[in-house]
Amino acid sequence: MIQDPLFYALAVVAVILIGLSKGGFGGALALLGVPIVALAIPPVQAAAIFLPILIVMDMAALYSWHGIFDRRTLRAMLPAAVLGITAGWATAAYVNDNQIRLIVGILALAFVAQWWLGGREAGKPKAHRPWQARLWGAVAGYTSFVSHAGGPPFQMYTLPLKLDRRVYAGTGAVFFALVNAIKVVPYMALGQFTTGNLMTSAVLLPLAPLATLAGAWAVTRVNQELFYRITYAALVPVGIKLVWDGLTG
Repeated sequence: MIQDPLFYALAVVAVILIGLSKGGFGGALALLGVPIVALAIPPVQAAAIFLPILIVMDMAALYSWHGIFDRRTLRAMLPAAVLGITAGWATAAYVNDNQIRLIVGILALAFVAQWWLGGREAGKPKAHRPWQARLWGAVAGYTSFVSHAGGPPFQMYTLPLKLDRRVYAGTGAVFFALVNAIKVVPYMALGQFTTGNLMTSAVLLPLAPLATLAGAWAVTRVNQELFYRITYAALVPVGIKLVWDGLTG
């Protein structure tokens, strides 16, 4: 079990940010979790510690948005996400985490730039595009497995749909609950769940559902246009952080 006070100071901040995101508020904030904790411990260990915490948060998010989700989005994205997770497990020994951070960070910043430069057209809801849903679903599954960075690829497809903020939050809750549950078996196969890591996860777990419910509460009290502005804005510091980590790593 980790004893370093710096780790727990950083981990508490990370859990709060991830919980707000899991509740549906500022979805990209979840990406800051592992990078923040990685300031004190290796990124792979940070990812292993946070997976049980993410699963508890997923349960709280599902409770908050029970029955509220977009079936069409999930039908298109989830099977592709399973393929992405499988690819992540199969290539785990060969992939550099910093390369994944760099790619995801560039995609996140490019997506925000496209939205910003698109002007009025960016505010119009896009129709469902099955092939794009499968593409971003696979990317989300892969990046989620290797570095818990599935948020931006998921948002690449879902944000342009301009779903009701509750439906958007509920769809994300179902998607990542299933993705994280599927990740447990390959993580076990790779030896990520040591006794020390699981004990550290247990210390942080009580904060997880509280932070998630706080995020769900915030979604219901922010108007939809402001909600999307906050979500897009949250991608900027996340993208910069991921690009920086990828380049310096």
